[in-house]
Amino acid sequence: MNDADGVPVRLVDVLRHPDDLEKIPALKAEFTRKKSAVDAQLKLGLKDQLELTHAGMDSIGRGQQTVGQIKDEMMEIDRLCADAQAMIRDFPNINLVSQTHRNFARVEAMRADLDTFNDRLAAVERLLRQDDDNMDDMPNLIPVHYELSQLRNIRDDAIDQITRAADASLQGTLEDYFARLDDTIGWFDEHVGVVCLNLISVVQNGNNGLVVRLAVIIEEEERNDRKVKALLEAQRDYKQLAARFRSIAGGPKELRGYKEKFLESIRLHAQQQFDGAIEQFLEDPDRLEKSLRWFFNELNAVKLGMVGLMPKKWRIFQTYGDIYHRLMHDNLVRLIDDPDLRPSNVLAIIHWGEKYYAKMAKLGFPAAALRPQLIDDREADLVREWRQLIVKYLDEWMTRIGRSDRKDFSERSPDTLERDEHGYFHTRNLVDTWRMLREQTMAAGTASRADVAEGVVDAMFRVLKSRQRAWQKLVDDECARYSGAAPEQQEGYQTLQDWLAAVANDQIACIDDNEEAGQLGYLTRFARDFEPFVSPAYAAKATAEADGLRDGYVDLGTHCITTFVSLIFNVDFRSTLADFFTVKWYSETSMQRLVSTFEDYIGDYSEVLHHSMLDILVEELADALLVRYLSAVHNRGAKFRRADPFEAKLRDDVLTAFGFFERFPDFGQIKQKWRVVDWFGRLVASERAQVPDVYAALKSEYWDVQMGWVECVLRGRDDFDRATLNAVKARAAAVDVTRGPETIMSKVK
Repeated sequence: MNDADGVPVRLVDVLRHPDDLEKIPALKAEFTRKKSAVDAQLKLGLKDQLELTHAGMDSIGRGQQTVGQIKDEMMEIDRLCADAQAMIRDFPNINLVSQTHRNFARVEAMRADLDTFNDRLAAVERLLRQDDDNMDDMPNLIPVHYELSQLRNIRDDAIDQITRAADASLQGTLEDYFARLDDTIGWFDEHVGVVCLNLISVVQNGNNGLVVRLAVIIEEEERNDRKVKALLEAQRDYKQLAARFRSIAGGPKELRGYKEKFLESIRLHAQQQFDGAIEQFLEDPDRLEKSLRWFFNELNAVKLGMVGLMPKKWRIFQTYGDIYHRLMHDNLVRLIDDPDLRPSNVLAIIHWGEKYYAKMAKLGFPAAALRPQLIDDREADLVREWRQLIVKYLDEWMTRIGRSDRKDFSERSPDTLERDEHGYFHTRNLVDTWRMLREQTMAAGTASRADVAEGVVDAMFRVLKSRQRAWQKLVDDECARYSGAAPEQQEGYQTLQDWLAAVANDQIACIDDNEEAGQLGYLTRFARDFEPFVSPAYAAKATAEADGLRDGYVDLGTHCITTFVSLIFNVDFRSTLADFFTVKWYSETSMQRLVSTFEDYIGDYSEVLHHSMLDILVEELADALLVRYLSAVHNRGAKFRRADPFEAKLRDDVLTAFGFFERFPDFGQIKQKWRVVDWFGRLVASERAQVPDVYAALKSEYWDVQMGWVECVLRGRDDFDRATLNAVKARAAAVDVTRGPETIMSKVK
């Protein structure tokens, strides 16, 4: 159920956006490949299990037959013994004499063994001391083992006899007598343990004799343990029958487990190596392969130097491979389950899998035979978690930057703006933002997986677009406070304009490419950073996303300049604009005051505003001035009397404006737009009968001129009559104009 529930969750993570539907064929291919791999593994595992099950069932069947035959034979022996007793005269007496003789012989043997026990034990201790002086070879290992085995059997037989005699006092005496043997056995076991723990070094040093001696000892102990297990099972299953044949139970009486201890020593030795390797790996993730070099060297030493020295039935190379692989799995899984493990370490583990299986295959261990899978097939989950972790860090970082931007923009402290090498204003978080994006891009690239990099880049495009929207909202909300505000409520107006210039400069810095000068904008550098890590198909999609971002930066920068200009007209020119086309207009130089203010602003910001933004500022000033000038016909008291020199005043205003704008490169375009003032003058100055024709000509050139503005202009004439207005409206209905691009008149209401 959990697995079934897990699939939709992963799909939801992957298919977050409509554009992600393009990933469905790749996802389908990946899931099909994984399913095929799992099916193949399941089939292989099922085949192995079936073979093992059949072999086990056959062994159980043969064992049952053997046990049945033994049972039948024992019952036949018991029957023959009973029949023999009836057939032989005086059998009870004969049997008693025979048992007495056997018991006497055993007592004599036991007494002789006890008499020589301490001497034999002392001889063993001398051999062990000799081996202490020659730990690299231990030539007495087999003689010591043989003699200790005999002494153990003597002790076990004696303890067994006294236990059946139920004499607790004598049992304590015997245990005290044999106490020294346990110390000697421990001494011997220490020697065996040293050899087992250093077995790889022994093989690498070419000490084959010591390896063989160890193998002989462990094989003999393994054989004895099998006999003990069989005896214990027989005593458990056939207590009455086994009690009649105690005489066949000579030799070891308990399991000694040397083979299990040998295998455990292999595990302990490898784990010690792993502990050191893991410590190095945690310090430097790039050292994982180097820190695990011993792993393959030791397996290779077993393959080349140990296989021929050990019993074939042990399959010693396969045994080492299974133990080492299991430890590799357990240690890596333990690491990735550690919540404190650094992401770089997790990524190194993900990359390690492919190298590990390749190295094991060279040694003769195919990937299908290595079970369990190195990290339980969690690579995909870990990669997804890695990607989500990067995205999480990205979102958290951008949230902090956004919070800092809002705080700086609202407070507008003098030290929150910075200047670049050209002297242009910038916000202080611009460089940090793109540096963080580059770092996270490189982090995603280290995964060496296109899906990770693509997911992270998608998130970066998302946060960059969100940042554009956030800045536009910040600008609009803050500037709205100054629309219609009283002069005493205009505190911070100057710093707000500085910030608008800085934000506009930030947008240009993101897209300002000058390859000839070796200068690239942040967006282009960002695209070049992630391009090596993504697929060609995604690169094409990313290009479109980057183009959209580029347009967004242009729009936001232009919006800041437009807002800057709007503030100038709403705050600086509020009272001056109200005088146009009124009685005061004729006697004052309102246009000159506006132009002088323009000169002040251009002088102040030409050094701190990017040159391309400065060009936009000039264009926006020209357009805004023209729109506000033409819209001034709505001013209260605006009137054009035939007796007043309004035509000369209009011409003087235009020349004054041109005197300011003619110094700029785009003056030609500005002059072309201002030609509409000539049409404005014609609407005001033409004879009433000619007004419909003037309007038709104006409409043909400026198709989006609005009738409301034309009506307001006509009503400003001192000779206005409704007949003229009706004639213009009738002409408007009859004029057939072709729509084209918007003109400046679309902004004049």
